[in-house]
Amino acid sequence: MYYRNAQAAVVVYDVTKAASLEKAKTWVKELQRQANPNIVIALAGNKIDLVQPSPSASTSGATTESEDEADDATATPGEATTTAAEAENLRQVPREEAQAYAQEAGLLFFETSAKTGEGVVEVFTEIAKNIPIEHILASSRGAAGRPGSAANRNGTQEAVNLDPNQAKGRDACNC
Repeated sequence: MYYRNAQAAVVVYDVTKAASLEKAKTWVKELQRQANPNIVIALAGNKIDLVQPSPSASTSGATTESEDEADDATATPGEATTTAAEAENLRQVPREEAQAYAQEAGLLFFETSAKTGEGVVEVFTEIAKNIPIEHILASSRGAAGRPGSAANRNGTQEAVNLDPNQAKGRDACNC
């Protein structure tokens, strides 16, 4: 794993395999021990599409022909619908367990699906919001380790603001 000068890391485990969370915990420990002390770490439980009942399984059997055609058009060939009971049987890592670990270890926590894209944007958005701006500036300007480079002019830490509607300061870039 390469993490030299990394400002953030995403550690991913499979919600359908308990051993993957244990392996993820070892990666988190290594990052906390060896990486930048201010690194933002996100723990992401992946494959939630496998542990959530499919929308077609939760509806009643009375569907119209046009609804069936829409489902067929977007379904993956050979993909079976999952009932709520089947979905829960596939989950080996309870959300509460992983979330409690993440909170205890000071990590951001998410559940995602790489297949459907659910939760992926949120992971990266929250990471960006949690990286202090001075760390980004220091690493991009080579100012790491210089006195005064870890805070703004007032001595306070600033985070990255992703709000496009926020008024820009007089020294701000308009790009």
